[in-house]
Amino acid sequence: DDEEASSPPTTGRSMFAAARAVLLACGLPRVRGLVGARCAVATALSASSVEAAETTKKVLVPIADGSEEIETTCIQDTLVRAGATVVVASANEDKSLTVRMSRGIKILADAHVDGLDGTEWDLIAIPGGMPGAANLASSEVVGRLITKQAASTRPVAAVCASPAVVLEPLGVLADKSATCYPAPQFLDALGDKAAPGDVVVDGNVLTSRGPGTSLKFALALVRVLYGEDKSAELAKQMLVDL
Repeated sequence: DDEEASSPPTTGRSMFAAARAVLLACGLPRVRGLVGARCAVATALSASSVEAAETTKKVLVPIADGSEEIETTCIQDTLVRAGATVVVASANEDKSLTVRMSRGIKILADAHVDGLDGTEWDLIAIPGGMPGAANLASSEVVGRLITKQAASTRPVAAVCASPAVVLEPLGVLADKSATCYPAPQFLDALGDKAAPGDVVVDGNVLTSRGPGTSLKFALALVRVLYGEDKSAELAKQMLVDL
């Protein structure tokens, strides 16, 4: 009688069987009865959600008044398509989240960098544009985040003016090759580190030239985080010739 009472009714047997399969897959204890099956499914789904959250790549994109809008949106859009969680963070000195970009477009940031000091990231990607790059370079918090990221050997990326204006003064490009926007003041700042190419990858540092190379740059970031196949898949979907 006890065994019969503990067996699930006919209408619940499919759920019970599914729960047992989920439990075995997740390495969780076996259960008996429909109520136990429901609990098991909830537990397994919760564990799956936690695991997914733990494996989601987190990317920081710091911006400030004068940052380049094409570069910013190419980075954010492409990485979201790949499955990353992208946080666009204002570094404006007045703490405002509304950032006026280099061509006047206004972007509402997700957060201010001051609230992210100490947070760890799978990637930090820095748009260029002037005076945006100079404004980012003047932020102590942005400097600490980038320096910590580079020291951990996790990827750091910058495009346009930012390799020369942001990364070089922080020492991130020591013993590295890099590219940047091909204006004399930026090339001079890089000196003998300057390398040809739309995208240059040297160790954990990725750099690119400007708005027109931003999609290639963003797909290179996808390649670093998710692999060649994912990058090629997105390039095909987005009609980008690599």
